[in-house]
Amino acid sequence: MPTHPEDRQVIAASVTLGAAVGVFAIAFGVGSVSAGASVAQTCVMSLLVFTGASQFLAVSVVASGGSALSAFGGAVLLAARNAVYGLTMSRHLGGTLPTRLIAAQITIDESTAMATAQPTPHQRRRAFWITGASVYVFWNIGTLIGALAGSAVDPEVFGLDAAFPAGFVAMLMPHLQTDRGRAAAVTGALLCLVTVPVLPIGLPILVASAGVLFGVRRP
Repeated sequence: MPTHPEDRQVIAASVTLGAAVGVFAIAFGVGSVSAGASVAQTCVMSLLVFTGASQFLAVSVVASGGSALSAFGGAVLLAARNAVYGLTMSRHLGGTLPTRLIAAQITIDESTAMATAQPTPHQRRRAFWITGASVYVFWNIGTLIGALAGSAVDPEVFGLDAAFPAGFVAMLMPHLQTDRGRAAAVTGALLCLVTVPVLPIGLPILVASAGVLFGVRRP
């Protein structure tokens, strides 16, 4: 059990974020089944792929008539940003090969953002593992609920489409208090705005992730 107020704050924030993302997973489950995937296929995607943006991109490509190869290629490109997150977190996480493999699976936007926002190495590791585990559990529970609900639920009617952006805003705010965080945010926003008119859907986000490079090294 944590003994310091800082630890309790990290745990509360991490679990809350995981629950918020899990709500948005319901929208993914609904959309995936509506696009033609089975409940089993939808749940396996969340268990193994576990990167919401890539999953939504893949489902949207298939739903619009694109090929499975196109969906896979776009999803892989969009998920490439996680490699940058891995570079950032590798300096804070150690352990055996199985531990590192588990860490690789939960190295995502949320776990990286929560970890790098913490002031001490102890809190960074705690935030990473708790956030990653929370998001993984809630994301897969939400996916199952959404997949079972199927096309009977409209994400926009219930406001499920707003949960994911709200989570990103919550993660962004602590980083805007630092020079590197502001530099990353401005760079990402400008790159996205410049490339949206000329690149296919999904790729501007990948280009904008170059702003993360400002956080690879800490001052």
